[in-house]
Amino acid sequence: MTTNEKIAELRNLMKDRGMDMYLIPTDDFHSSEYVGEHFKSRSFMTGFTGSAGTAVITLDEAHLWADGRYFVQAAKQIAGSEVILERIGEPGVPEVEEFIEKNFKKGGCLGFDGRCVSAKNAAKYFDIARENDGQLATTEDLVDLIWKDRPALPKAATWVLEDEFSGESMQAKIYRIREKMKKKKADAHLVSSLYDIAYILNIRGNDIDCVPVFLSFLLITDDSVILFTDTTNWPEEVMSYLNENSVKLYPYDMIYHYLQSADMAGRSVLLDQSIINYNMFKALEGSAKIIDGKNPSELMRAVKNETEIKNTKLAHIKDGVACTKAIKWVKENVGKEPMTEITVSDYYEARRREQENFVDLSFGTISAYGPNAAMMHYSAKPGSEATLKPEGFLLVDSGAHFLEGTTDITRTIALGELTQQMKEYYTVVLRCHLRLMAANFPKGVTGANLDILSRGPVWDMGLDYRCGTGHGVGHILNVHEGPNRFHWRVLKGQNSAEIMPGMITTDEPGLYIEDGFGIRIENELLCVAGKTTEYGDFRHFESLTVCPIDLDPVIPEMMTEAEKKTLNEYHAMVRETLKPYLSDEENAWLAKETRDI
Repeated sequence: MTTNEKIAELRNLMKDRGMDMYLIPTDDFHSSEYVGEHFKSRSFMTGFTGSAGTAVITLDEAHLWADGRYFVQAAKQIAGSEVILERIGEPGVPEVEEFIEKNFKKGGCLGFDGRCVSAKNAAKYFDIARENDGQLATTEDLVDLIWKDRPALPKAATWVLEDEFSGESMQAKIYRIREKMKKKKADAHLVSSLYDIAYILNIRGNDIDCVPVFLSFLLITDDSVILFTDTTNWPEEVMSYLNENSVKLYPYDMIYHYLQSADMAGRSVLLDQSIINYNMFKALEGSAKIIDGKNPSELMRAVKNETEIKNTKLAHIKDGVACTKAIKWVKENVGKEPMTEITVSDYYEARRREQENFVDLSFGTISAYGPNAAMMHYSAKPGSEATLKPEGFLLVDSGAHFLEGTTDITRTIALGELTQQMKEYYTVVLRCHLRLMAANFPKGVTGANLDILSRGPVWDMGLDYRCGTGHGVGHILNVHEGPNRFHWRVLKGQNSAEIMPGMITTDEPGLYIEDGFGIRIENELLCVAGKTTEYGDFRHFESLTVCPIDLDPVIPEMMTEAEKKTLNEYHAMVRETLKPYLSDEENAWLAKETRDI
């Protein structure tokens, strides 16, 4: 079926049910950033495969919202269909909620799968429907009726992350959560975030590609821990571990029935309405008192403990060895042997798999040559991948999960001849990167406060990049983790999180020239405590990423002395850290690549 045919069939189903609009988000039942194949309804319906986006289908039109990372990709993938691209953040482009409010007919009906929309977002749609004497239809997944060969829900095996890698036992984490519950006067805590559940229980899975989580819901009361999940393929050691920790098990889809049961009647339940899905909220709403608040485990997992920090540093050394070997191979062999974007991606993965305690990639590698790198989340496909030449830029954004921790690194590699504009833009992106890396700031400063340090050089040129400067990184969890991030734009109703010691956040400014090239340089930064002065407690960053930054495109005259000093000190650290793990030939190459400028 073509995209237009799928939309036509959906409209027939909508008409049969009296719906005027149908909302298709990019979500599973857990508000996950990345979702398994079963949940890619928006991709199935529109043809746009990016990790984020929302479709709204009316009886007359089809609209797709995508953010700046995906403008180029989305436009290409929906070309030829009736789908209209709404570029989020661009002048005149309404938010999804605004569009629905404007187009909601008197007495009309908005439909969506209530399991795939958060309670917080659904409340906005409920208010719109009420104001228009209309209604919501949330109990049926209409896409499921069209998607005949839809993949089944995953049932992957799980494994226990031992205390030597997690740094804190399940029982200790639950104790801390219960203390937070008491302060909120809650006797139950409902968790649907897969990242939080995996973190709390110290269990990892494989139900989402590159994200080691498992489909589940968790209910913590003052005297019990109940896990709703499918344990069909779970190994005996995990089952024994749960039993030893007195975790009760129920089937995955029993959660909705349980929330309506007598066991929940009269309870005060702490939950995050921005994550809990609407149908769960409705099941609980009638009998329990709901306390809306952030999951305590969100900040717990964002502020890494001493064991996690120590181990993550080891993970980055392994990753640095792998990436350094890969960059050397690319720069020395491009133009001499056949090389494509996928060849490079495979080489990076092979070097990572050689490292001890490798678990998986932390996301699909972005290996993008030339104009393809202008698409921030480009993914090379067999048969259409670009062939590399000894000219221009290759951008490689990649990462891995090791038992010790999670990595995320981007390097833009000069393959040969570059234009003057390429060199200037590369140098300004490098300046952005170094300025944030060298930041020194007092307690209380947020990611939004720090973002301007990075964007200053590109803003001075009248340029910008349509994404954040950096995101938090999970510990063998999702590579994009909150609440810490670097972005000047704070959405309505949200706050920018304080950057605290123990938080790991990426530093990844870039420039993306459509039909031209893309540049991004990314390290992971650990926030650490610094000096205390009469003006307060200061903090700064330690770079965890250990890998050379390509100097071939750099125009030193464009850089300040402070920026050069930061870069030279970083490269000295890279040389010394990687030296024991590389051959003499590799160290000689690295010494040249990390020369002082």
